[in-house]
Amino acid sequence: MVFTPSLEASYRDSFRDLLETSFEKRSLVHLSAGSTVPLLKRSVWMVIRGMVKLSAISLQGDELLLGLAGPNEPFGEPLSNVQAYEARTLNDTDLLCLSCEDLAGSPDLAIALLQGMAARYRQSEAMLALLGLRRIEERVRGFLELLANDYGQPCDQGLRLNVKLTHQELASALSTTRVTVTRVLGALREEGWLSIDSQRRLVIAHQPLQRR
Repeated sequence: MVFTPSLEASYRDSFRDLLETSFEKRSLVHLSAGSTVPLLKRSVWMVIRGMVKLSAISLQGDELLLGLAGPNEPFGEPLSNVQAYEARTLNDTDLLCLSCEDLAGSPDLAIALLQGMAARYRQSEAMLALLGLRRIEERVRGFLELLANDYGQPCDQGLRLNVKLTHQELASALSTTRVTVTRVLGALREEGWLSIDSQRRLVIAHQPLQRR
């Protein structure tokens, strides 16, 4: 199965501390779940806590899931050439806004941005590789493994996904239909690979094996 290795928790924490320390005089921007993040011409957003969905609208009017930005990962207009690009929070999120001038004047922040962009790049490659799989079942399982490995929280049952994506959003990401995604998710639950907790969050029962 194709997925991206996650960063160790200690590394994520130290990375976040670096960002907050570098701009300790600048307040974080807190947005509640479902908020649209304004995209600025010469500024990049860095996620400190939470999750942001990156999407676009096709010529046919369909929403396309371009990717996700989690803790320590950047997004913003300077990093994309996609038209009708939109960023929306999936849960309560803290963001740090960094201008191009800020990044040019701080080697630490520039390195932090590079490391965050590398994580986003690996995610994009993994998603492209998933689209090359013929069986939709493998795409769905691989995508959930990708999310769990990058953003999942350990629990008694396995890895819990605190990010909530609709069946239609999963279908858009995997180039299939909502009906097919619903069918595959049901099959994964029947075999015990996937479950849903009391808060309607997906839990992957078997933790993905990390690539060395």
